[in-house]
Amino acid sequence: MSTKNRFRLEVEERIESEDLPGLLKKAGELHGHHCSYLAYGVIAGLYGIKKLGITNTGMEEVVAIVETNNCFSDGVQMVTGCSFGNNALIYRDYGKTAVTIAKHDGQAIRLVLNPEFEDSREKEYPEALGLFDKLVRRGEQGSPGDYADLLTLFAKMSAKELNIPAEMMFWIREEKIEIPSFAPIFESVKCARCGENVMAL
Repeated sequence: MSTKNRFRLEVEERIESEDLPGLLKKAGELHGHHCSYLAYGVIAGLYGIKKLGITNTGMEEVVAIVETNNCFSDGVQMVTGCSFGNNALIYRDYGKTAVTIAKHDGQAIRLVLNPEFEDSREKEYPEALGLFDKLVRRGEQGSPGDYADLLTLFAKMSAKELNIPAEMMFWIREEKIEIPSFAPIFESVKCARCGENVMAL
C-alpha cells in the first residue's frame, strides 16, 4: 500500500474527487495558461490514473509515455506526477496527441485524441481557433487585444471541454507493455576536458 505524497496532497485530493476544473487550474500553474490541449492532458491523466488505481508517491510507481511536446503533455505531467526529473516521463517524438500511462508491472492504458473529435473543434470554436491560426500558426502580428482575447477564449474553451467524457474524446485501449527499469544511480566523475561533473556510465 502506497503512502500519500505530502508534496502532491492537493493534486491527489483533486484526483480522488475527480475535480477536473481544480486539476486544470493546477496544470495552468505549471503550463502558464489554459487551453484545450492542456485540458485534454488533464482528462487523459485522470482517466489513466483512476483506471489503473495508482497513487503517485514520487517513487516511479507510474510512468507516462507522451508522444507530443505540446500543451497536452503538461496536463498529463501535472495529474500523473510524472516528470523528467523523477524518471517517470518518457517523450517519444511521434507528433501524436497521445499518452500511455503504465504501472511498473507493464499494465497500461493508451489514450489517443480521436481525430474526428479533434477535427470537430474548429467548427465548435471558430473564433478561438481563428485567432490561434492567425497569431500562432501563421505568426501574424496581432494587437495586445488579440493576444488577450486568445487567452480568454482558450480558457473558456478548456473549461467547456472538461464536460466531454474521455471515451468521446479519445481512442482508449488497455495494453501490457515493457517499461524502462527504475532510474540507475551513477557516481559523478570530473570530465578531463571541460572540468564539469558527469555521470560515470
